[in-house]
Amino acid sequence: MASHASALKAHRQNIVRRERNRNMRTRLRGALRTIRTAIDAGDPAQMTEALRNTVSLVDKMAAKGVIHRNAASRYKARLASRVSKKTASAAA
Repeated sequence: MASHASALKAHRQNIVRRERNRNMRTRLRGALRTIRTAIDAGDPAQMTEALRNTVSLVDKMAAKGVIHRNAASRYKARLASRVSKKTASAAA
């Protein structure tokens, strides 16, 4: 265990940040689950709403450094692609 005051403070900060990051990653996984179920259901209105919310959350996570910006871009591209394919097939 750390013995200097600065090391003790750094340890406390790490604990708080780790818990915050865990909560954010949990929210992100929940949002991804929600949009995937919306895509499977095939309701266009529900898909677009879920996509908007998920993209917003993914952008926030990337801005805060919870996920890498390239990973955020990859998530958004793949989800948008799946939604557009599903809406195109529903319209046809």
